[in-house]
Amino acid sequence: MPLLRRRPHRPSGCRAALAASFLCLAALTGCSDGGGGSSGDTTPSASPSSPAAGGTRITIKDFAFGPADLTVRPGAKVTVVNEDSTAHDVTATGAKAFKTGTIGPGRTATFTAPAKSGNYDYLCTIHPSMKGALTVR
Repeated sequence: MPLLRRRPHRPSGCRAALAASFLCLAALTGCSDGGGGSSGDTTPSASPSSPAAGGTRITIKDFAFGPADLTVRPGAKVTVVNEDSTAHDVTATGAKAFKTGTIGPGRTATFTAPAKSGNYDYLCTIHPSMKGALTVR
């Protein structure tokens, strides 16, 4: 007589509930827009531009800009991602060529690099010890 293998008993609604849970999770993660800054020349961005598309990224983490020194093309889109638990901003010093406004924890903001080549120092005006440099060429 052949041995019959029994499948574990699962309530009939278990698969449906599991599928519904995954769909809800997918819907919730799809609704996240990434946020944005709140200043005049800042354009909120749902997803960062890729360097190949003429854009790049600055990440704020542990009260530091990463990378602290960045080189971009004139007019490039720069996305700033705040991974800290407090608000920050990115503000050019001197010529005031760009400014993100306040970026809340876990939020992003995008600014356009100056059209004129040169070196542009920037800082977080909320935490002035945070400094970086943007080179446009």
